[in-house]
Amino acid sequence: MIQVGAGAMGLAWLRTIAESPDAEVVGLVDLDIDVARRSAETAGLPDLPTATSLAALADTVAADAVVNVTIPEAHHPVNLEAMSAGFPVLCEKPIAPTVAGALSMVAASEATGRLLMISQSRRYFAGFAELRRLVESLGVVGTVTCEFFKAPHFGGFRERMAHPLLVDMAIHHFDAARHLVGQEPVAVYCQAYNPPWSWYDGDAAATAVFEFSGGAQFVYTGSWCSPGYETSWNGRWRISAQTGSALWDGDGSPTVDMPGRTGTAGEARRAPAVPEQISGALAEFVHALRTGTTPSGEAHGNVLSLAMVESAVQSALTGTRTVIEDVLADAHAQATDAEQHDAVRAVLKSWRDVRETVGLPAR
Repeated sequence: MIQVGAGAMGLAWLRTIAESPDAEVVGLVDLDIDVARRSAETAGLPDLPTATSLAALADTVAADAVVNVTIPEAHHPVNLEAMSAGFPVLCEKPIAPTVAGALSMVAASEATGRLLMISQSRRYFAGFAELRRLVESLGVVGTVTCEFFKAPHFGGFRERMAHPLLVDMAIHHFDAARHLVGQEPVAVYCQAYNPPWSWYDGDAAATAVFEFSGGAQFVYTGSWCSPGYETSWNGRWRISAQTGSALWDGDGSPTVDMPGRTGTAGEARRAPAVPEQISGALAEFVHALRTGTTPSGEAHGNVLSLAMVESAVQSALTGTRTVIEDVLADAHAQATDAEQHDAVRAVLKSWRDVRETVGLPAR
């Protein structure tokens, strides 16, 4: 693999790939060559080839894929260059800063015929994997709730964002809800606000109620300026379903209570040993390349996680219920108008219905 991006998250990826039994990093790209060299040395790879562009390495090292760990604004050019050069890509979340940008990335994947997978690292926790199995055994899901309360003092850009919680963090929980329930979001009503003691410029707290395609409701309540009794970074989850309920604190093993089934009240289900966080994303990506299977983070489906964020922000701004199908349609029009690459624009124009393209069921 060639890795593009050598900052703090890039260093984490370098170490993860180096520790993987299934992958090897053969080159590192960063606009700042000194940052690339320092990260390579810190990761124990002092002889790793480095460059300031993907093109400079692509012809000199033998690589099968690209890992994109750049900032979201750089995802589009890096992914497009990599896929156009014939590389499948594993890209850090979010797929793009906007849904329009995400649709352009999906079209680029189709135009080049190369896999684009997005690393939604919080899908890859053993406790979450066990929770998902439990939910599958509970029958029809009625209500899913996730509470997220933290008080981080990041400094920098997050504290200046208009919607720091929704835009920078909530995509993890929104994506997890989709993966957990096995349904897709169709609409949302969201209220965002900023408590008077907040150290953020923008709305650091929000409550969103999502309607899902199979009838489930997902209620999300979170705050990034909530000191005391903080939750896990994964949030605290409750699932109410046809035959029982499941709980997960975001860190340990989930519990289940199925009335009528002796011995299940509060029963803890031990989480299996699985690669977690970005190690899990890397393992699934490699498996997909070796088997030809479609990974859970493939770009087409991942668009809907970003659409949940954009729809929640729109609802918070307008004070009205936002239909996700409408957000997708607007983004498709924007992406088609703005696209500068002929092959990608041709794919965007060829889609009969963007809802079908990203797997959103008809209302």
